[in-house]
Amino acid sequence: MVRVTRRGGTAYTEAVLDPAPLQLLKNADLFDPAPRGVVDILVGGGGVLAVAAGLDVGPAAGLLEAHDLQGARVIPGLVDSHVHVTGGGGEAGFSSRVPPRMVSELVLAGVTTVVGVLGTDGRTRTMRELIARTYGLREEGLSAWCWTGSYEVPVRTLTGSVRDDIVFVDPVIGVGELAISDHRSSQPTLDELLRVASDVHVAGLMTNKAGVLHLHLGDGARGLELVQQACERTELPPRVFHPTHLNRNGALLDSAVSMMAGEARARGMHFDLTAFPAGDIGEGSSAADALATIHAARGDCEGVTVSSDGGGCMPKFDQEGRIVAYGVGQCSTLFETLRASEDAHGLALEDTLPCFTSNVASLLRLPRKGRVVGGGDADLVVMGEGCAVRHVMARGRWMVRDGVCVAPGPFES
Repeated sequence: MVRVTRRGGTAYTEAVLDPAPLQLLKNADLFDPAPRGVVDILVGGGGVLAVAAGLDVGPAAGLLEAHDLQGARVIPGLVDSHVHVTGGGGEAGFSSRVPPRMVSELVLAGVTTVVGVLGTDGRTRTMRELIARTYGLREEGLSAWCWTGSYEVPVRTLTGSVRDDIVFVDPVIGVGELAISDHRSSQPTLDELLRVASDVHVAGLMTNKAGVLHLHLGDGARGLELVQQACERTELPPRVFHPTHLNRNGALLDSAVSMMAGEARARGMHFDLTAFPAGDIGEGSSAADALATIHAARGDCEGVTVSSDGGGCMPKFDQEGRIVAYGVGQCSTLFETLRASEDAHGLALEDTLPCFTSNVASLLRLPRKGRVVGGGDADLVVMGEGCAVRHVMARGRWMVRDGVCVAPGPFES
C-alpha cells in the first residue's frame, strides 16, 4: 500500500506495510528445505508459529485467514547473497550503468532475503546509496542486508573503516564483492587480502554478524590461488572466504570442486555459483550444470550456495579488455536453475534447494531465514506447475499471488 502525506505543502509518497493477519496455510507439500510431506503452516506476527500435519488451531479458528494449497509444494523464500540493488555495470561508459532493482523483480523471482553489492564501480556508486537502498527494500517488505566495499582495495567504506562499517552500520554483514583474478581488480597481494579478511573476521565476532569476505572471481589464470594460500598459511577460518562466480570457466570450477574435498570445506568454507542468464554463460557452465557436476563428484551439495548477480552487468571483453557486448543479470535465473536441476539433471528438489536457502542463511548467520520452521520468519514460496513461482510471502505478508506482484514498490505501476 502507498500512502500520500503532506509536509509543508509538499506531497510525499511512502510505502506502508499492512499488518499481516493470522493465517493458516493448509495442505502444503513442505520442503523446509528437507521434505516434510503434507502439513499445515500457521503464520502470525511475521513469523511461522507452528508446522504440523492436520494442525488444530482450536479457539483461534475464527480469527484466522485460511488458504488451502491442495498439495502444492512450499519452500523457504530464496536468500540471494549477490544482487546489485542499486544497479551494476558502468564498464562501457556512464550510459552503461544498470538501473536499480525494484522489489517486484525480486519477489517475482521468489527472493525474500537479499544482500546488496556495489561491484566494479565504487566511485559513482557509493556505500551511502547502497545502504539507503537496503533500508528501502526493508521498508518495501523484504529482508535486506549489504556488503561494504566494491571490487577495489583499499576497501571503500561508509565510515572509513571495514570494522566500523560492520560494527556500527546495521545492514552491513561483511565485505564484498572484492575482486581477485580479474583485470578489473586492484590486483591485491596476499597480505592486502589478509588484512581485509582479518578485519571482517574480527568485526563479525564482535557483532555476531556473518563476518564474510565475499570474493568476485574473474577469468584470470591465478583463479583461487590467493584463497588457497590464505587458508593454508594463516589462522583465519576458511568460512571467512566466500568466492563467487565459480562456474564462469571450467578450470575455476575444477579448482573449487577440489577445494571442496579438502580441509577448507571441512572447516566451514562455502562456495558460490552464479545463476548466469542462458545467453551469458560463455565458456562457463550454467549453475544447474555446475550443481550436477558437484553432486556427481561429492554425492551432495553441502557448502554450496547459488546467487543471481541480479542487476549486474554481464560483459563480454575483447583481448584488450574492452567490452564488446553485455547483458544484465536477472534474479529469475535462481528458479530457472532449480527447474533445470530437476528436469535436465534429475536432481531431487531437496538435493539443490539448500543451496538457495538454508546453506546461504547458515553462512550469513541469519538463523530465522532459509527454513520454514516454527520460530522462523514467514518467508515462503508456493510453487506452481513446472517449478514456477505461484505465491510469495515475505515476513508474513503476501507479496505475490497467482504470479502477480501484489505489493509493488511506491514507484512501480
